[in-house]
Amino acid sequence: MMQPPRSGLSPLSDDAFKLSRWSTAETLVRLDAEGDAQPMLATNWRQDGRTWNFDLREGVTFHDGTKLTAADVVRSLRRAAHASPKPRILDGVEMDVAANGTHTVRVTTADVDPLVPQRLSSPQLSILAAKAYGKKTVNPVGTGTGPFTLTRSGGTSFATLDRYDHYWGGRAKAAGIDVKYVPDGTARAAALRSGEADIVEAIPVAQASLLAENQITEVPMPRTNTLYLNTESGPFRKAGLRAAAREAIDARSIVKGVYEGRADVADGLLGPALPWAGKLRSEVTGRAKTADPDGAEITIGTFTDRAELPEAAAVLQQQLQKAGFKVKLEIREYANIEADALEGKFDAFILSRATILDSGDPAAYLYSDFASDGSFNIAQLADAGVDAALDKAGEMPAGDKRRRGIIAAEAAVLKTGAAIPMLHERVIQGDATNVAGSVKDPRERELIGLDTYVK
Repeated sequence: MMQPPRSGLSPLSDDAFKLSRWSTAETLVRLDAEGDAQPMLATNWRQDGRTWNFDLREGVTFHDGTKLTAADVVRSLRRAAHASPKPRILDGVEMDVAANGTHTVRVTTADVDPLVPQRLSSPQLSILAAKAYGKKTVNPVGTGTGPFTLTRSGGTSFATLDRYDHYWGGRAKAAGIDVKYVPDGTARAAALRSGEADIVEAIPVAQASLLAENQITEVPMPRTNTLYLNTESGPFRKAGLRAAAREAIDARSIVKGVYEGRADVADGLLGPALPWAGKLRSEVTGRAKTADPDGAEITIGTFTDRAELPEAAAVLQQQLQKAGFKVKLEIREYANIEADALEGKFDAFILSRATILDSGDPAAYLYSDFASDGSFNIAQLADAGVDAALDKAGEMPAGDKRRRGIIAAEAAVLKTGAAIPMLHERVIQGDATNVAGSVKDPRERELIGLDTYVK
């Protein structure tokens, strides 16, 4: 796997997606390929205004042998709702959770929310056994409900999982999973070539040509490589300089040179993995006029975990210097740079960002990254027009109207110049030729499933 845990595999952090990809922690709801909610630990649900009732699957046992009840769901969801920071999927959401009998859970939101089932599909809202929850920490070892039980977490080095033979959905074909965290992309690709690894996350583009065609799968991803500009402090407080940066960037050269053509030039924040976005999008109007950079000094931050990002940063540095900026780069591992990025310590930050990671609905990503109170607001953006557009989109029911509202919110963000979408990635997954049944998931939620095994 590419990134080591940053929060001790807590499901309340981005580490939750590891637990999901290993099929050890599960949620009430899962999403199908279209992004529609499907049963998982809940078998059905119904809405009555601001309230949703979820009926739990009976006969489910946690890995510690205790049985799943409504009390367990209430505990897990309340812990997530009161976490600091909140899981992204709950940004701007006030949610009360209560048991309605032993196998029914009632979820009530402050406002009518048409996406409650989709929200509850986020791996950060996984349901774990009571013993997982300490006063300050959440420990997923031996406390999930999935087909594999996490038996050991070796910090930032490794993890070990064994098949859970009492899984409610049947017996997994693989006996277990041995996980290693290898941030270096070249080393990950080498592990696949040598036979050391059966499955490898995120093969760098530069390494893909060194592997056999039947060892790699190119998956179009709802992931956008974006340059976030700090609108609160530094030169990019000025909209004219943000416009100058946008005009200076040639994304096509980055796609061709850095990604070797294995990416799509961005027309907006939402890419071809959401085909409706391109059909609904129109030209953004009302942008600020370009100002002369006149030697303005900027620092761009990014991280090494995705091998292409430092190369993209070097290309951007040249392009922006040509336009009249003085550019310094600061590049570290993601775990060592995220906090500084969120605190606004860079003038600009290059991020590879999943746009429907949590709910299958991009409104959550847009809110998290660009709302005044968004929890992942690297651009430090506080714009009343953006907030209004995001609120309007979030209130709309699922379907075409909501999609149009989302595109309107995207346009409002782009109008500010706070984010410059450059390209949409295609993630390359590596599988040994004797691996069967690994999951190629655009949302990066699934990887090892019931039918994954080595022949």
